[in-house]
Amino acid sequence: MTTARVRTFHARRGRLGPELNDALDDLLPRYAVAVQSPGDPSDLFDPPLPVVLEIGFGMGDATLAMARLEPDRGILAVDVHTRGIASLARALDSEGLTNVRVAHGDAVTLVEALPESSLAGIRAWFPDPWPKARHHKRRLVQPVTVALLASRLQQGGTLHFATDWPEYGEQMLEVVSAHSSLVLPGTGFTPRPEWRPVTRYEKAGLTAGRPVVDLIATRA
Repeated sequence: MTTARVRTFHARRGRLGPELNDALDDLLPRYAVAVQSPGDPSDLFDPPLPVVLEIGFGMGDATLAMARLEPDRGILAVDVHTRGIASLARALDSEGLTNVRVAHGDAVTLVEALPESSLAGIRAWFPDPWPKARHHKRRLVQPVTVALLASRLQQGGTLHFATDWPEYGEQMLEVVSAHSSLVLPGTGFTPRPEWRPVTRYEKAGLTAGRPVVDLIATRA
């Protein structure tokens, strides 16, 4: 008997207006990647680009900023929430950005379906902290998940987490430090890189007075 995997996300639903519904129907197919059968990331762009996976992009603000800043990288952005998916598809069309692909569904399912050593980077910025102790098992950053993510990185690829929950940051540091193929600089945490966009979740954390930490590990 197979045990269902613990979800790391809240399933949020809500009505979409006609513009976002049209984006799902007419625009998303231009950028969509199937979560359960994404294929090799090197085949997503023509000409091929090194691909970075973004886990949990919300409304897509950081995705768009990265796409503008890094036109020589492909971004595979995955999220479960329909409103954000539709909003990102609409924005990509409006700006004419061609270096983003969008997957609608569970990030872990997507990563499991990707080939090993196929990604130049993985970015999970401000994943749900699940602050109550009884919910910590739902956090994305767990030993088994980090091992899976590391296996999909190319040698020299980077795994980049950020959080505004100090206790979760310590958990991230402990889990990543324990993985033999991931190398952290110095004490582990790094200042926010200038190129990393400030996300909506980050702004909310800063407004609430919570410190932000970044953790960037390299695949050996």
